[in-house]
Amino acid sequence: MLDEFLKMFWTLTPLIFTGIANMFFCKSSLFMSLNRPIDCNICLKDNRRLFGDNKTIKGFLGYIIIMIISQIIFSLINKLFQLEEYNYLYVNHNNALSYNIIVGFSLGFVYAIFELPNSFFKRRIGISPGENPEGVWKYFFIIIDQIDSLVGCVLIICLLYKFNIGFYLRYLLYGGIIHLLLNRMLYIIKLKKNKN
Repeated sequence: MLDEFLKMFWTLTPLIFTGIANMFFCKSSLFMSLNRPIDCNICLKDNRRLFGDNKTIKGFLGYIIIMIISQIIFSLINKLFQLEEYNYLYVNHNNALSYNIIVGFSLGFVYAIFELPNSFFKRRIGISPGENPEGVWKYFFIIIDQIDSLVGCVLIICLLYKFNIGFYLRYLLYGGIIHLLLNRMLYIIKLKKNKN
């Protein structure tokens, strides 16, 4: 079980780095013209935004571009230190540049896309961007916030490795725990407003 956890963590490392790096990128002054809401300020019939201010074009593109770069750099580290056998992405596929570009694009795109339904649903029930509700909904959204992007990203990893529902669910569990711990760390260093 520990071996599986370490391999899962090692495979997810570029994704973890991308999530953190994209936070810095979104807060930076780079490409400010792209710092516009992805929903173009559209409100639905409930007079609430489609996704909200936190989902920006800059952030969406940042996930994709940074993930491609992270995947390429990480692939070189795997090759240099002969660690491919500990990475699920290289069990059935060669560690080639073209493969890593496709994987990086796919993971970055899916990461960004799978965050949107959570934001959409939160806006529908009146939860402000970056916040979680109190009461019965609180723990539901804490869980969803940890695994929304993982649901899609882990599916890609499973399809490239071998699809197994037990493996998939364990990956979501481990990934969710890692995400929660990282959020707490980012909250402590004041990069995130919400510790969940």
